[in-house]
Amino acid sequence: MADDLLTVEDVTLGYGSASVVHGVSLRLPAGQRTALLGANGAGKSTVLKAISGFVRCRKGRIFFEGEDISRLKPAEIVKRGLSHVPEGRRVFPNLSVEENLRVAGHLHRAHILERTEAVYETFPRLKERHKLSAGLLSGGEQQMLAVGRAMMQGPKLLLLDELSLGLAPIAAQAVYRSLDEIFSNLTVLLVEQNARMALSRCGHVYVLRNGVVGGEGPAEKFNDAAHLRAAYLGGSPVG
Repeated sequence: MADDLLTVEDVTLGYGSASVVHGVSLRLPAGQRTALLGANGAGKSTVLKAISGFVRCRKGRIFFEGEDISRLKPAEIVKRGLSHVPEGRRVFPNLSVEENLRVAGHLHRAHILERTEAVYETFPRLKERHKLSAGLLSGGEQQMLAVGRAMMQGPKLLLLDELSLGLAPIAAQAVYRSLDEIFSNLTVLLVEQNARMALSRCGHVYVLRNGVVGGEGPAEKFNDAAHLRAAYLGGSPVG
């Protein structure tokens, strides 16, 4: 665990009386890009919410840089260098692009200008539209802005949840092309419905199946359709 930026240790998670994640463990070494894959309802987003403090662990613990963050509030976790881009492109539609970025950077006021420029370098389209209300952006542009807001927090670890969801393929590809430099410089945990897109950018993979880890290993192992199918559905990788 000493070499890991993030360790999820035997966590059980749920909502109300129902548990949806059962004894899941993950390890993210610093600098590694990791994909968390699985069918709808497997518990992927719930794991991300637990890491960022929005869902409490019923069992197990979560460590970030060796510190137990399982009971910390989301704002305290952000201050430690962990940023979460949730599913659904959550931006402030009535604020301009630049106002959205500045609000997201309020915890690090001394770095707002340089981080805003860094976001614009990553996403030139946002710079072109910096005065436009976020609600008038396309879906792909709003996703870029959601990621840009997370970048304003200066994260050591970036959690990305379903970046391509609801986007046309060409828009999803544009978002990921812009992100390639970020992926080379940050530790990333990526939940993505487009498995091929995730596998092409991540070095390690965990697959959740019905709330448990159904498969794990280097990304190239899951480039084989039979292995990916077996991890999703169970059974041996035949075919």
